[in-house]
Amino acid sequence: MRKIPDVLTRSEVESTAPYVSTPSKKLHQAVNNALDHYLNPPPPDMTTKLPPSALFVVAPDINNQTLLAYACESLASASVLANEFSGMLEGTHRNTMLALQQVIMLGELAVNRVLDNMEPSHTLPAT
Repeated sequence: MRKIPDVLTRSEVESTAPYVSTPSKKLHQAVNNALDHYLNPPPPDMTTKLPPSALFVVAPDINNQTLLAYACESLASASVLANEFSGMLEGTHRNTMLALQQVIMLGELAVNRVLDNMEPSHTLPAT
């Protein structure tokens, strides 16, 4: 059985030193790039605007008053749904749902105030 020497010679240390050979340097760079990609991603670019989804599009010719009226109706419906759902829950889950319902209601009140402050441009379509 061969005995493993306790101390390596200088030439052995230099030949096994990391990042000395060209393939080792390339591997080191690739590892650093991969780590930077996953662990240090660049900050998001806030200057570019993301295109809207083509799945749901609001007609561009709808005025703000009509959009706010529909938003108000949607928030009112969500408020009722959250309130009814909270009736089926108990304990902290019920409290959480009631808090969500209250946030929805506050959004509805804000939209209603904006509608009240706007000058009516035309009559809203019946729903």
